[in-house]
Amino acid sequence: MQILYNLSIVLFGKAIQIASTFNKKANYWIIGRKNWRQNLPKIDSSKDLVWFHCASLGEFDQGLPVMKEWKAQNPDCYILVSFFSPSGMQHYQKRNHCADYVVYLPLDIPSNARYFLNYFNPKAVFFVKYEFWVNYISTAHKMQIPLYSIAGNFRENQHFFSWYGSFFRSVLKRFTYFFVQTENSMNLLQSIGIKNVQVTGDTRFDAVLETKNQFVNQIKEEQLDDDWTQFERFLQGEKAIIIGSSWPSEEDIIIPYILKNQITKFILAPHDISEDHILKIEQALNNQSIRFTRFLSDHSDVNCLILDTIGHLSKAYYFGEIAIIGGGFSGKLHNVLEPAVFGLPVLFGPKHDRFPEADLLISNNIAFEFSNENELEEILNKLILKNPMRTSEIQSFIETQSGAATKIVSSIRNGL
Repeated sequence: MQILYNLSIVLFGKAIQIASTFNKKANYWIIGRKNWRQNLPKIDSSKDLVWFHCASLGEFDQGLPVMKEWKAQNPDCYILVSFFSPSGMQHYQKRNHCADYVVYLPLDIPSNARYFLNYFNPKAVFFVKYEFWVNYISTAHKMQIPLYSIAGNFRENQHFFSWYGSFFRSVLKRFTYFFVQTENSMNLLQSIGIKNVQVTGDTRFDAVLETKNQFVNQIKEEQLDDDWTQFERFLQGEKAIIIGSSWPSEEDIIIPYILKNQITKFILAPHDISEDHILKIEQALNNQSIRFTRFLSDHSDVNCLILDTIGHLSKAYYFGEIAIIGGGFSGKLHNVLEPAVFGLPVLFGPKHDRFPEADLLISNNIAFEFSNENELEEILNKLILKNPMRTSEIQSFIETQSGAATKIVSSIRNGL
């Protein structure tokens, strides 16, 4: 099975190389790994190095609270971060992070894993949420390096729990410890004989609370920028319905509601901010909108502000009363905790079974699922008229879910 796995990884690498001739993301993937051995940094051997692997930016956000907590308790440590996806490498700088060196993860073949781990010689390795690269895990295990899985989220339909998954189950059993988000994940691991596991929750609660507190402190200290002024000028004292990271499937449902509610203010942040897509949204809104990058006056004649930028959405939630989050029709739900931390009820599509935080918010009457325009309108009208949960109650609930990073680091330091 190991031979088949290695062959599949080599073929995967060849496929990405072929795709790089016509696919921009695949091209970034190849270029980012070119001559990686020659480009590695010099490491101060006197520092304890810890390695965090993140598939992409979302996993980086989940790993960040643990990195910061580890750094706080070990100020002289060196933090190495690896990404599989170009989106992580291209956008991690936008986060307030403590990584000392960030690199693309070289293709998971035995020679790469041996070279990478021998070069950095980490004192501990953390795999965040997803991705379990067999050769890196096996090599670290052979080198007797502690291996931790953090913010883990396991599902019954994963190959670890299938009749043909013995090889992959054996890989999981090489981990020193698992820190998972839910009881269900712990039960699944225990069902295949993995007992070194505990439920610590989702570290993203820590991350969104930190981001919110930083933003609120900036407001208190009046460290406001032009972005803040732009939101204020558009809203003129009102609150908005925020549509965050929307895909066409959400936009087709939401835009008719926007057209029928000209008095309500909306801030629409599409996932795709290409010129063609923004033009389509503007046309669908009958040109009753204004782009964030073209906002020059009060524009009191329009009720929808389109965020055609990256990096403004999390700030926009401060000005919201309700959030509608994209990705719930494709099974790729975007971050629902970013609006919830500001006290906003959250709406999204029906495909969210891979996101335990969505179910947690639903079960606590903070989040609501919709499948069509009628359901969306019914839920929004109830929320606007009845306001079933006050902002402070939602914020308090989010705060009760924090502390996962501290639990993880404390457990490791105390010998589990």
